[in-house]
Amino acid sequence: MIFLASQSPRRRELLAQIGVAFDILDVDVPEQRLPGEPASDYVSRVAREKAGAGLLLVAERAGALVIGADTEVVLDDDVFGKPADAADAVQMLTRLSGRTHQVISVVWLLGAGHEARAVCESSVRFASLSSVQIADYVATGECFGKAGGYAIQGRAAAFIEHLSGSHSSVMGLPLYETARLLRSATGSR
Repeated sequence: MIFLASQSPRRRELLAQIGVAFDILDVDVPEQRLPGEPASDYVSRVAREKAGAGLLLVAERAGALVIGADTEVVLDDDVFGKPADAADAVQMLTRLSGRTHQVISVVWLLGAGHEARAVCESSVRFASLSSVQIADYVATGECFGKAGGYAIQGRAAAFIEHLSGSHSSVMGLPLYETARLLRSATGSR
């Protein structure tokens, strides 16, 4: 049985999109970057902690595999998590405006005697945005609960000048990499 250690509706939709049958596990993992921790290490650690917390919940289930994932927006070595409020979202989007940032997604798949990881890094270039465009976008509320304060699958798609990498990864779950991890673990094609 496959479990997704995430409350993200986007991750649920993406995993269902590729035909994976799974159950949801509610885990609470602090998402705090340690001093001096490289951004990629931070994203990997959080994803692994989510998978590990989920595995503890289903450890007695034979054959249980738990997916833990984390996605973060990184600019100038600053990790942009989810905005705390509208002012935080405005600040994030203002910094992203007219610049290229990285989106790092890491997926861990854990089970009894099984541990595998996949990393997907994408580059996203935002158009230059006016303060009015940013304020109007933040007013929609779409920015909340999203790393970097934007949803590439929503209205913010109009801000993206260029994407080099994985669209699904920027949404929160790199599907190619996740499918590869699952095939490797289950021996399916």
